[in-house]
Amino acid sequence: MSGALLGIRVVDLSRILAGPFCTQILGDLGADIIKIEKPGAGDDTRTWGPPFLKDGKGQDTTESAYYLSANRNKRSIALDITTPEGQEIIHRLLEKSDVLIENFKTGGLKKYGLGYEQIKERHPHIIYCSITGFGQTGPLATEPGYDFLAQGMGGLMAITGVPDGEPMKAGVALSDVITGLYSAIGILAALHARGDSGKGQMVDLALLDCTLASLTNIAQYYLTSGKLAPRLGNAHSTIVPYQVFRTSDSHVILAIGNDGQFRHFCKFIGTNWADDPRFATNQQRVRNRSELVPMIEDVIAKKTTSYWVEALHEADIPVGPVNAMDQVFAMEQTQAREMKIAMAHPSGPDLAHLVGSPLKLSGTPVVYRRPPPVCGQHTAEILREILGMDAAAIDRLGQKKKTGNTA
Repeated sequence: MSGALLGIRVVDLSRILAGPFCTQILGDLGADIIKIEKPGAGDDTRTWGPPFLKDGKGQDTTESAYYLSANRNKRSIALDITTPEGQEIIHRLLEKSDVLIENFKTGGLKKYGLGYEQIKERHPHIIYCSITGFGQTGPLATEPGYDFLAQGMGGLMAITGVPDGEPMKAGVALSDVITGLYSAIGILAALHARGDSGKGQMVDLALLDCTLASLTNIAQYYLTSGKLAPRLGNAHSTIVPYQVFRTSDSHVILAIGNDGQFRHFCKFIGTNWADDPRFATNQQRVRNRSELVPMIEDVIAKKTTSYWVEALHEADIPVGPVNAMDQVFAMEQTQAREMKIAMAHPSGPDLAHLVGSPLKLSGTPVVYRRPPPVCGQHTAEILREILGMDAAAIDRLGQKKKTGNTA
């Protein structure tokens, strides 16, 4: 077993996407992720389908594609945190762990003795990562938050979609994904700081904050100019031509990022636009996009996507197709980068195909140790291995579980 985070243990009280996406990254890097799930139900996303993984009879399991996408390299323990017994098990796990991550409403875990100040007092070494819609401070701190709301309230939807259409969310829960990434960064920074101080700290992440931060140049456009960046569909607010164009059979992306590339493009298609003062520099092309873009559209529409991709690649001009998922996974580049993996799964007779990690570390590479677990799959293993409980004690907990009292 290897990994950059080997020896790090994370108690994962998160569910849905932002938190699980974060802990999957940490698990890929070698951390031991203990996923705490509600007995009999588990992570909400287990039932967010179809599609679902099939069992040996070809029937749907309770493992949805959504759940499978963010939960590998974890162990699942079914535990009722609303009970004193369940809460004490969490505390015992934290004694031998490094990180707790949760995405309950602000203050929601305090009634269970699992709020930050309570954890800090008993386990000062713990890094406590809290993911909420709006963070631990501010007038909206106690409000529930969701990816869709964050995309809208954070400005992402206002600049997404065609200019004369309605605001549009991204095709994936991007606010959740970005928050998961920032959470992983914050946890890694806190682990590094603890190496010097020996003390943990809170890592406070908000979907709204992370969405706003991800808008980078669009947000800065407003702060610098006092004006709103226009919604341009598949075009770029400050680079031209940098957008999708219709070809004779589908669409192609031109990503011409500087004046030299534009001159090469014009030479390739046999025009003198690069010598026209209206288009010679990017600043002028942005100002005169309404004149330039239709002319480019006329040229691109005359040939196929494959022609433009092959020809412009040869001419060293940034270009690419607009791929559907089947085309993405069929690409030799995707296969060479091992972005599709297969893992045996207890719910099905066949391998579960998953999206691979984009992290390629030469010395401590990602290792795919565990497929996404079924709910409570590792309860006995965790209680025995980490807490040293014997079979009789585990059986007693199991009996309490049946009567609705605890884990």
